[in-house]
Amino acid sequence: QTIALEAPDWLAPRALNAELPADVRAWAAANAPAGFHATHHANRRKYTYHLYAPPTADADSNSSSAGAPAVDDERFRAACEALSGAHDVHNLTPDDHNTERSPSLEAVRDGEYLLVTVSADGFARELVRRLISLARDVGAGDAPLKKIDRVFRPEPLPGHEGIAPAPPEPLVLTDVRYPDLEFEIDDAAAESARAVFERRRIDRQTGARVAGDVADGVR
Repeated sequence: QTIALEAPDWLAPRALNAELPADVRAWAAANAPAGFHATHHANRRKYTYHLYAPPTADADSNSSSAGAPAVDDERFRAACEALSGAHDVHNLTPDDHNTERSPSLEAVRDGEYLLVTVSADGFARELVRRLISLARDVGAGDAPLKKIDRVFRPEPLPGHEGIAPAPPEPLVLTDVRYPDLEFEIDDAAAESARAVFERRRIDRQTGARVAGDVADGVR
């Protein structure tokens, strides 16, 4: 995330970290003009969603029973292409105004995951996660590709046809661009941030091993 605050010249990211909770780290800073707003003045954002979506060729009963349907990559990418470009996304957000957006979606296969990047100059609430849900439904064969055309029509979707947002945990904000603003990385602060996420990675891997052991022991 990017935040804006008034600060003295000496307040480098490493100094700010001394006052923050251990799992919240600042690692880069830039001198912004007066009136700068971290949200409204961004001209490009990119999100990455780590979607667990085993490919259809490798699908097995374990993935299906765990609620992760197999996905056909060609269908998924076709959905990403159809969802990209200028559209009124009122059926993909709880917002009731300013819903015309121009996202760009791309997907890359990484083992059992699809890494889906969504870029735009601005986003409506829950838009990224609902785009992911719709693309997954098409890729898994749970919805036809033509459903995307229906989603972009002016009429609201009836409740039973609505697109629920995908879970938030796999979503990462991976880039934010501002005109005429360059961030300088604080090497010591960046190392501290990497250490935080390395600990978190180990914790998650350990949790996955434990969950797998328990699941394997259920007979």
